[in-house]
Amino acid sequence: VQLQASGGGLVQPGGSLRLSCAASGFALDYFPVGWFCQAPGKEREGVSCILSDGSTYYTNSVKGRFTISRDLSKRTVYLQMDGLKPEDTANYYCATDFEPVTKATMWNSWRWDYWGRGTLVTVSS
Repeated sequence: VQLQASGGGLVQPGGSLRLSCAASGFALDYFPVGWFCQAPGKEREGVSCILSDGSTYYTNSVKGRFTISRDLSKRTVYLQMDGLKPEDTANYYCATDFEPVTKATMWNSWRWDYWGRGTLVTVSS
């Protein structure tokens, strides 16, 4: 199982970025993928999640600004980030797990077994 996040960079407040998570070793329509972020000195936090059936979930801080999607043919999950704010600055990671994800635990980073390297998003003027 491998996950590779990319697409981070420097963007001005109000700008947009699209992150990609390339997956290998498992099928996206069988297992969930979650996006998490970790700012310096802070714990890793959940951002968004797409389950095997394609249903999507967002934390309150990004709801209405971020959109998660997937392309099964490209084995890639995307995180479209619009209306970026300085407080969105963080390393962003994608993760998967072979156990079923529940709403009660999907934002807990400890329950996700497989992680990719992060991609840094910096929102600054």
